[in-house]
Amino acid sequence: MGGTPNVGFYMLVPYLADHLSGHLGLAVWLTGLLLGLRNFSQQGMFLLGGTLCDRYGYKRLIMAGCGLRTVGFALFAVSTSVPALIVASVLTGLAGALFNPAVRAYISVEAAERKVEAFALFNVFYQAGILTGPLAGVLLISVDFRLTCLAAAAVFAALTALQACWLPERHGTTASSTRPVLTDWKEVATNRPFVTFSAAMFASYALSYQIYLALPLELHRLGHGQASIAVMYTLTALLAVADQVRLTSFAKARWQPEQAITRGLAVMGIAFLPALLAAQFPHMPCRTVVMTTAVLVSAMALTAGGMLVFPFEMAMIATLGRQELTGTYYGLYNAFSGLGILLGNLASGWAMDQVRGAPALPWLLLVATGLASAVTIRRLDQTGRLRTRPAPV
Repeated sequence: MGGTPNVGFYMLVPYLADHLSGHLGLAVWLTGLLLGLRNFSQQGMFLLGGTLCDRYGYKRLIMAGCGLRTVGFALFAVSTSVPALIVASVLTGLAGALFNPAVRAYISVEAAERKVEAFALFNVFYQAGILTGPLAGVLLISVDFRLTCLAAAAVFAALTALQACWLPERHGTTASSTRPVLTDWKEVATNRPFVTFSAAMFASYALSYQIYLALPLELHRLGHGQASIAVMYTLTALLAVADQVRLTSFAKARWQPEQAITRGLAVMGIAFLPALLAAQFPHMPCRTVVMTTAVLVSAMALTAGGMLVFPFEMAMIATLGRQELTGTYYGLYNAFSGLGILLGNLASGWAMDQVRGAPALPWLLLVATGLASAVTIRRLDQTGRLRTRPAPV
């Protein structure tokens, strides 16, 4: 469930920023806003999507999400005005709000006590989709951007049909379906360890999303074409496919989940140091080569940090709640992360617009954000505020 959808998704999404700001001539802040709206409409509606999958089963919501994403990607093919692009962005995001919590709940319930290993393997397939999607996209986009949009839509249309035939039905339990929705939401929202963890991880998604905004825009600013962006995604995906399982096994054998997450967040912040250091010398010889190398190193380090965080993060969300509301817990968590992406995109987009007067500003902001998030998780762990407590039934 992680690989094939990502082929369609990453066939298109990595090139949206360049299409919006380059071909359509939108300001970087507006490009960041559109990309952020896609994520906010997705992450912000995750709570509803998670509740629906808890009550009606994971398969139905996975299929509904794939079908709606088919429509959203097809709309990108014919949209040139800002209002139409907003509609396409929101529809694509709403599709993810149905699809993603159902997939994560499906994996969490099926994996039982081996959630960390299951999510590590999920990320391998997820990254395999990231590896093949951009390569297909860069070939299609060289012909026509609209062709890329339609091909991505076709992938999700095919997935919808295949899931209808072959995906087994799965549910957590049916206990929560007899209670009012607001009662379920109140339980999740008043789970203090869960809410504390969600708030502390607020910045991590703003950082991880820069691989789709700040880093590709910097490559474009340096005069590179779409091929360089495809190379970046290829390298990061190969790293994850080759080393995700080994890195997770290494971390699980040595650290508590909170410790692994803290170290991963610190790596995600430090990841932007190469770009920050290279930006300090705008007139150096071979600046383009140096800055390009710095961007690629930053992308690789950012991916490595995310690889360390992701399996433990996903497992902890399920651990902090109860199985009947697994989808709802993932939903509210992603509402936090969606807001982080929206605000992070606006901040980094604004900083990128100031790059002529302050070339180091975007990278300094990202480094500080990652380190602050790591310190926050460490402090919460030390004070015991992330320890699970019995959930009400």
